[in-house]
Amino acid sequence: MRGVHTKSFYKYPFHYPESMNKHKSIVFLPGASGSMGFETFKLLWEQRDRYDIVLLQRPSGSNKKLFRKYEKEAGVPRIHGNGVTQGNGLKIVWGDATNRKDVFEACRGIDWCLCCMALISPEADRHPEEACRVNTNAIRYIIEAIEEQDPEHIRLVYIGTIAEYGDRLPPVHVGRVGDPILPSIYDMYANSKIKGELAVMESGIRHWVSLRQTFIMIPDLFSLLDPIMFHQPINSFMETITAKDSGRVMIKCLEIPDDSDFWRNCYNVSGGHSCRITFLEFLERVYGMLGIDYRKAMDRNWFALKNFHMQFFEDAHILNDYLNHWEGGQTLEDYFIEVWNSLSLPMKFLAGINRHVPPVRRMVEKFTWLKLKKTTQKKDGTLRWIRLNDEGKIKAFYGSMEDFHNIAGWDEALPSLDHNMDYIRLDHGYDEQKANLDIHDLRKAARFRGGRLLSEQWDGNLNTSLTWSCCQNHTFRLTPYSVLKAGHWCVECVDPPWNYDYIAEHSDYFSQILAPRTL
Repeated sequence: MRGVHTKSFYKYPFHYPESMNKHKSIVFLPGASGSMGFETFKLLWEQRDRYDIVLLQRPSGSNKKLFRKYEKEAGVPRIHGNGVTQGNGLKIVWGDATNRKDVFEACRGIDWCLCCMALISPEADRHPEEACRVNTNAIRYIIEAIEEQDPEHIRLVYIGTIAEYGDRLPPVHVGRVGDPILPSIYDMYANSKIKGELAVMESGIRHWVSLRQTFIMIPDLFSLLDPIMFHQPINSFMETITAKDSGRVMIKCLEIPDDSDFWRNCYNVSGGHSCRITFLEFLERVYGMLGIDYRKAMDRNWFALKNFHMQFFEDAHILNDYLNHWEGGQTLEDYFIEVWNSLSLPMKFLAGINRHVPPVRRMVEKFTWLKLKKTTQKKDGTLRWIRLNDEGKIKAFYGSMEDFHNIAGWDEALPSLDHNMDYIRLDHGYDEQKANLDIHDLRKAARFRGGRLLSEQWDGNLNTSLTWSCCQNHTFRLTPYSVLKAGHWCVECVDPPWNYDYIAEHSDYFSQILAPRTL
């Protein structure tokens, strides 16, 4: 009978949490206070007649304030600090996702886990150990809790990231699921998310899916003022999505039946072609909205030449075929309207002055230039790397000091930003049209990756774990789905010291993306 087991973290038979309706699906939503998570939560809140909601939130002042309104509406008792409070279809575990016991408490009796939780960049890169605890270890706790209860029926929707693919500048700026998973150097966010996604894919959960989320466009532009904005090359191709539409994606997953072939797959998530833009076009549009010329507000060589992420997707339509989230979704134009509406009245007034009074515009451009230059000189800032002659960062993001000094001005030799420019479709190392793969196909794929398949037999199931080795002689176990269909390979190779020069030389699969980086 569902929920009754001999092995349990709690040492007693499963029962539904108090005040939760066993006739409704119970949805656990980790990461509900984030931009995507909160949009998902608000949509769930509108459907309380169908779903009970479980949250796991740190008891910070901002989180307590954010959810106090909903506690009141549900008649949930207010508590201080850590603890569990619940009532009328809402349960909040005030705790920590890096605490195994808190995760197990949140997972008790759930039917769904919509996992939006993540420590994202730039904080993840500055605190890699915490990123590992949140983005990898906490995911493993969720998986463990589901596996102990009902891995056949509890559904897990995991949010991956576009950052897993690493650098994707032209001519490899259009990608698809199955392309190499190899994070940019120093990107500890991507590193920890790769391991979290693999934990999901290699788990015993029957109904899992990984949605590799693209850049979520947030209307608050000033929240983007961080040194990391200059880590992104100006010729990055971005296929974006809004936070609202990301929330709609999560809610639409709740409608997918258990017998759908939607499950046990990875998908790229975006808002579609109407959300495509290059980074330089994005800068021009945003600063133009403020009435100033981006070329007068920042220098071109402040921006890295490589080693970030972002790309257009060849296959984002596949997820839309299941969820139809593009229908009625937001476009870039909708987003820029939100950006304008989110500006304060003084900022809107100043933008108008900038457009019509050149002396004021020049003054504002000079002030902005000074402010942004200070940003580049902070920790993790590109000009700070140059000033300190940080050889590792300079090589990773520019190539060399000479390459930095050779960067032209804004009016010279700008890269092509043609959305329809030719691109190289990456080879996955096996016949993708073949309906039924055999062990010879797996061996071929392993050789293409510079390694070997060590397992001598295979039952033909893409979800059967096998043993492989990479070009650096690391041995690991992964399913053929993870390797061939999802693009994963040796997890040790994504860790520091990032021996990508060696990998590029010994792996045809990874050299497709490493060679264009000109390491």
